[in-house]
Amino acid sequence: MVASALRRGAHAYVYLVSKASHISRGHQHQAWGSRPAAGECAAQRAPGSVVELLGTSYPQDDYSNLTRKVLTRVGRNLHNQQHHPLWLIKERVKEHFYKQYVGRFGTPLFSVYDSLSPVVTTWQNFDSLLIPADHPSRKKGDNYYLNRTHMLRAHTSAHQWDLLHAGLDAFLVVGDVYRRDQIDSQHYPIFHQLEAVRLFSKHELFAGIKDGENLQLFEQSSRSAHKQETHTMEAVKFVEFDLKQTLTRLVAHLFGDGLEIRWVDCYFPFTHPSFEMEINFHGEWLEVLGCGVMEQQLVNSDLEKGIIILTTGHLGGQRCGFGFSLVLDQRKGSISLSPELRFHTEQACSWCVSFLRLVFILTFYSAGAQDRIGWAFGLGLERLAMILYDIPDIRLFWSEDERFLKQFRVSNMNQKVKFQPLSKYPPMINDISFWLPSENYAENDFYDLVRTIGGDLVEKVDLIDKFEHPKTHKTSHCYRITYRHMERTLSQREVRHIHQALQEAVVQRLGVEGRF
Repeated sequence: MVASALRRGAHAYVYLVSKASHISRGHQHQAWGSRPAAGECAAQRAPGSVVELLGTSYPQDDYSNLTRKVLTRVGRNLHNQQHHPLWLIKERVKEHFYKQYVGRFGTPLFSVYDSLSPVVTTWQNFDSLLIPADHPSRKKGDNYYLNRTHMLRAHTSAHQWDLLHAGLDAFLVVGDVYRRDQIDSQHYPIFHQLEAVRLFSKHELFAGIKDGENLQLFEQSSRSAHKQETHTMEAVKFVEFDLKQTLTRLVAHLFGDGLEIRWVDCYFPFTHPSFEMEINFHGEWLEVLGCGVMEQQLVNSDLEKGIIILTTGHLGGQRCGFGFSLVLDQRKGSISLSPELRFHTEQACSWCVSFLRLVFILTFYSAGAQDRIGWAFGLGLERLAMILYDIPDIRLFWSEDERFLKQFRVSNMNQKVKFQPLSKYPPMINDISFWLPSENYAENDFYDLVRTIGGDLVEKVDLIDKFEHPKTHKTSHCYRITYRHMERTLSQREVRHIHQALQEAVVQRLGVEGRF
């Protein structure tokens, strides 16, 4: 009981984690359609070079592949900008969870973390989620790496292990995620995810069930298509029922009652069984999220552990000037005050001292949750917003055009909003073709280069022709690039300059042989 109560209070403890990882900073916003600065497309790496991001320097190596285009987006946090459409979706989900799920003491059951740093270790992004070392999702061509050990998170699940091992059993994580991908109206290298995790004890899961005290969460059996080897079938079915009921209520809150839903079996490395939820919206089946029963190894504490540094300042009403840093070494199972412990006044208030003691206690109760079973789900905010608000192009979320933003300044976040298109300016279309090098060509490298040179002027890139020379066996690709400004008409001259810069860059950066 004591451990359970302490775990439920742990949302305050993990608030420290978010404080430590969220660094205040100013941001340089690249204007729509602006040309890259001189050297923008130059090789990012040089011997001994570093990349500065969110106040930290990261040495570069053969894995470093961040573009300046992506770097200018880090820290924008669209999901935290009031009245932005992504903020509206996030707030509606938060409101629903706060109202629908309340703890024993009348406080929200789910805690929310929407300011965690997007820079994570590769261990957090992959290994902590049981993603195998040879899994294709780790490819350099699909992710943005600062170096071999650090990257921009590819999913908000990268924070799951830290939050679970801080003692939380119900939380939402919201943030920007980064993936190298194709270029069209549905894909952008930065998008935003919201995910949720909930764990259940035996008592919580089987409460109110006849003879529930005789049911068990765990057994030793074999893995099947329906359950993990450590779970009983009864436990899995109850967790699955709660998960699907939770998500059905959520989409009803977002889209309205009477929505037709179906569940599709799928595979994720970190859940089993796993499902995708599809909704019938305006006569079309749309996939909106993925979910499943969490792999028990994630819930347990038998993964390799790491070090978390926690910092905070005064936490009460009247400032006392108190501040401290804690170092939690989860590999050694120890916690200590760092040398940076500081008191800015003669005495800390009693609230801060009490809280510091609570953090110490909570830490020793946060070694995992071997006695629990849980579910997790994740959804894309852009995906939901484009469906709900009828937004046709993902680039619009990055627009600072007042005609776009003012449409979402509503007095009631649940008010129905239908996006009124801005005047659609005419497209400019140019083709580019080249012979591929004999090795080391990745299509996502080309897409990244297009985004770096063309910015958000590029609406779409299509591979329209692929040809292999019968004698040389060299392969040629021809891409059709659609340029369109979201706020004005482009001139032939400015598009020609951008396209010529792209032609030069693909030869210099990708080692292709131009056919232009």
